[in-house]
Amino acid sequence: MKSPLLSLPGAVPAEGRDEGVAAHYGDLFREQRALADGSGLVDLSHRGVVAVTGSDRLAWLHLLITQHVTELAPGQATEALILSANGHIEHALYLVDDGETVWMHVEPGTQGDLVAYLESMKFFYRVEVADRTEDFAVVHLPAGSIAEVPDGAVVRETPHGRDLFLPRAGLEAYAAEHGPLAGVLAYEALRVEAHRPRLGFETDHRTIPHELGLIGVAVHLQKGCYRGQETVARVHNLGKPPRRLVFLHLDGSEVHLPGPGTPVRLASDGPEGRQLGFVTTSARHHELGPIALALVKRNVAVDAPLLAGDTAAAQETVVEP
Repeated sequence: MKSPLLSLPGAVPAEGRDEGVAAHYGDLFREQRALADGSGLVDLSHRGVVAVTGSDRLAWLHLLITQHVTELAPGQATEALILSANGHIEHALYLVDDGETVWMHVEPGTQGDLVAYLESMKFFYRVEVADRTEDFAVVHLPAGSIAEVPDGAVVRETPHGRDLFLPRAGLEAYAAEHGPLAGVLAYEALRVEAHRPRLGFETDHRTIPHELGLIGVAVHLQKGCYRGQETVARVHNLGKPPRRLVFLHLDGSEVHLPGPGTPVRLASDGPEGRQLGFVTTSARHHELGPIALALVKRNVAVDAPLLAGDTAAAQETVVEP
């Protein structure tokens, strides 16, 4: 989905997974500061939107996802995962129920596979699943925002801000009234600062929830069976995940940020040393300077100086070893 807001003056298109919306509108740090101060909005209209209706929707979803939702109250936001049979993360869902429909937004381009999976699991349950991406756009308002929410709009409110599900036809008018606009680079920098993992960025084909600190956030340990639960329970009760998420403060004298996939090594081993992990997301922060998230082997010492490629990096613990 290509956003109409890309036609606004100063809009620079994002690339890769965020293609379709603006990376920034001409001033990355100003946009970050506005979001940090609780003003402006972020166009996330490239994200997939899926809706589940029917009287059995919560009980049915409860059987499929990692979150406890049988008693999810209208307006209460939550997040959940869908795992493979081996416990690897396949989908990340950001949900809210409005009393009649469960609305969720997901990573761009993943909604088709998600809908196909949900349709295959309907059986005799009274539910209907629909891809609503063409009809609804996601807009993010930062924490502290006093922007008005249109009547009838579905709101998913979290400590990090509010996600609005707006009719796509009203996106331009709402943005014009409640700007200034901030691009996804500003949104991503604040996400990295908050240590929040993202599907397809902090995950690969073998990521399990424990590596990213998602137990208790998107994974409820006191609920019935779901696909991949055996792995979740076994690692939680009997072992440790093979990798862990870390936050990196990068050397600010470097001109280029280490991109996703950049090898992470011990600084003492030098740039030719044994690879112990890799960068997942890097960003330039308006206060912290260059920062990143990375996945490293669990046994890497929490106080060990690291190298991200050729860039010196000091780590903060996100997931305990």
